[in-house]
Amino acid sequence: MNSLRTAVTALLLTALAITLALTIRKDGYYADPAGLSWWYAASWTLFAAAAWALRKVPARQVVPLVLAGAVVVAATGLVAAPRTSTDSFRYAWDGRVQAAGISPYDHTPADPALTRLRDDWLFPHGAACTGPGRAPVAAGTCTRINRPQVPTIYPPVAEGYFLLVHELSPRDVRHKGLQTGAALLSVMTAGALLMILRRRGDPRNAAYWAWCPAVPVEVVNNAHVDVLAVLLSVVALGVVVRRRTTGGALLGLAIAAKMLPVVLLPGALSGVRRVRDAIAVVLSAGAAVGLVYLPYLIGSHASVLGYLGGYAEEEGYEDASARNRYALLRLLVPDAWALPLAVAVVLAVAGYVLRLGEPERPWSGALLVTGTAFLVMTPGYSWYALLLIALVALDGRWEWLGIALAGAATYVTGRALGGGTGTVAYALAAVAVLAGWAVRRRRAAAGRSPESEPVRKTVSA
Repeated sequence: MNSLRTAVTALLLTALAITLALTIRKDGYYADPAGLSWWYAASWTLFAAAAWALRKVPARQVVPLVLAGAVVVAATGLVAAPRTSTDSFRYAWDGRVQAAGISPYDHTPADPALTRLRDDWLFPHGAACTGPGRAPVAAGTCTRINRPQVPTIYPPVAEGYFLLVHELSPRDVRHKGLQTGAALLSVMTAGALLMILRRRGDPRNAAYWAWCPAVPVEVVNNAHVDVLAVLLSVVALGVVVRRRTTGGALLGLAIAAKMLPVVLLPGALSGVRRVRDAIAVVLSAGAAVGLVYLPYLIGSHASVLGYLGGYAEEEGYEDASARNRYALLRLLVPDAWALPLAVAVVLAVAGYVLRLGEPERPWSGALLVTGTAFLVMTPGYSWYALLLIALVALDGRWEWLGIALAGAATYVTGRALGGGTGTVAYALAAVAVLAGWAVRRRRAAAGRSPESEPVRKTVSA
């Protein structure tokens, strides 16, 4: 019977890998977003089935199966050039600029001062400029880089990663260098999750990251640098329980890779009773951020914050109606109230976690704060949820994965069905989270904890 359960899980995992490869091969983001959405739905369905089947696999076979699946699933992202995002082209350009001894914050990609660094891949000419994903930079010349008229937005740890990939990649490797680096980071993240969960959790939960369709699509195929921040965040949360200073420094590096991990601070400080422990985490995180910014501050003539402020405005985080931000809150309150209410909600949840969170499980409070932030802000980019997926893997509350699915629906399906898609998707994700909370609360009251998950003492939402 045990062999049969393992075989069924392996079969579902194989079907998932095949479906993911076909999904990524389909170039439907611009031409057929509805058709691509159905492929996404099939991948997520198989992922759910495989993760469910893994619950019955004998414990001694879980770790090798999860790791093997992590490698196979990540590899499916390598079967095509980036399909649904152009961010990695900026990464490649920033790495090339740094290799030439120039700060990535000092010039925009369209700046004629960097013409000598251009090639036909990132800056096509003539007929190659037709079609989507091209932006004009000069007469007869375009670029694959999005927003070529503005400086880079990426913080210094990300920029250091771009430079490292550029230096290690063979000449003319193009997108494959960044995709391969991202695949390695995704598998390393799965390994880090398994190491933590073998000591303080259930290794089966690592499959929520290792086999999730968002990983090959957004981490590997689109090569989003978010995976570096996710890896650093996972290690930081695993370390901060015993080593406050080291964990804080790692969290600072995660923040300096992609600003989003700043939402993990309440989780890292959850339930801390000694002021000196809290100070150790905050100061070491701040010191790490300052140290990695320092070389760029010294070597740059322009602001090292780059396009960060402009991006926040462009994406509608200041004007709620601009890009359908705060969609769920705007169903309840006027648009002008959405931003202050969102801030108040996130701060209230953060305060709850700081006061009542479990020090031994910082990822539990971190998931609550991060998931709440997603539900009130309703971001439109699916790769932002990669951090949340890793937190789900650490914590085991799989119902929060609905937020990642909502992000994908907003980003892809919304192109076919319209702007209301994101609102509906995030509303369904919120319902799933509330339903999961209710079920777990009822089981805890009845003295039965969910299988493969310890009962929470405090943070259980």
